[in-house]
Amino acid sequence: MADKAERIDFFQKLVELMDVLRGPNGCPWDKEQTRETLKPMLIEECYEVLEALDSENPDELSDELGDLLFQVIFHCRIAKERGEFDADDVCRRSYEKMVRRHPHIFGEARYQDAQELLKHWEDIKAAEQKAAGWTKKKKSLLDGIPPNLPALYAGYQISAKASRVGFDWSELRQIKEKLTEEFQELEEAVKEQDAERIREEVGDLLFAALNVARFLEIDPETALNRANNKFAGRFRKLEKYFADQGRRLKDVPLEEMESAWQYLKKDQVKP
Repeated sequence: MADKAERIDFFQKLVELMDVLRGPNGCPWDKEQTRETLKPMLIEECYEVLEALDSENPDELSDELGDLLFQVIFHCRIAKERGEFDADDVCRRSYEKMVRRHPHIFGEARYQDAQELLKHWEDIKAAEQKAAGWTKKKKSLLDGIPPNLPALYAGYQISAKASRVGFDWSELRQIKEKLTEEFQELEEAVKEQDAERIREEVGDLLFAALNVARFLEIDPETALNRANNKFAGRFRKLEKYFADQGRRLKDVPLEEMESAWQYLKKDQVKP
C-alpha cells in the first residue's frame, strides 16, 4: 500500500477508464451492455467475492473486490448517460447516509450497545425516506428485504430484522428446543403421509436451523458451503478407498461404507 502522499486516485482513473470504454471509440462489448445484461454479472461477482472471503487469500479478495467495484462503476456510467446520477453522486449519498446512520459517532445520540443501535436503525432509515419524499410506505419491518434474495439469505434477514425489535430467543438452548419441536412435527407429518404438510415442516425445520447461524453471528451460506465441501471431499475419499479395492460403491453394503467413512474421517487419512 502506498503512502498517502504517493497515493494515486485510482477510483477516479477507473471512472475515466469506464468513460473511455463506453465512449465513441470505446469497446463494442462494453458499449452494448445495459442494466439488464449486467444483472447476472453483478450477481456472479458478488458470489466470487464471497468465495474469495472464504479462501483467506488477500490477493484474491482484492482482485474480486475490484471486479465488483467495476460493476458498480459500470452502472454509474449507464446512469450518467441517462442523466440520473454519476459515481460522485453515489459516493456522496453513501457518505451522507453513513453519517446519518451513526448518530452516536457523528451526533449526540448514545446507545448502550449494538443491539440498541439496531433497534433504532429502522427509525433512522424511515426518517431518511420521509425526508427524501419517497411515497412508498412500509407496512412492515420486513418490507425492505429484496424479494429476489436466495432463500437462505432471505430467511437470515427476516429473522434478523425481527430480532431488532426483541422478537428473538435469549439463548441457544431455546433454539435447540425449537429444532426438536420442528423435527417432531415433521415426524408426525411423515406418519400421516401428508405431502403438503411434510414440505411445510421441512421448511420450518430449515428455518429453525438457519436461526442457529444467525444467533451465533455466522454467515449461513459460508457455513453450508463448507459443510458441502467437507462432505464432498470425504465422499470422494470413500469412492477412491473402494475403487482401489476394485469395488464400486453401489456394490458395498451400507454397514461397510459407514465403517470406512468413520475411518476416513480421521485426520491421519489423507485424500
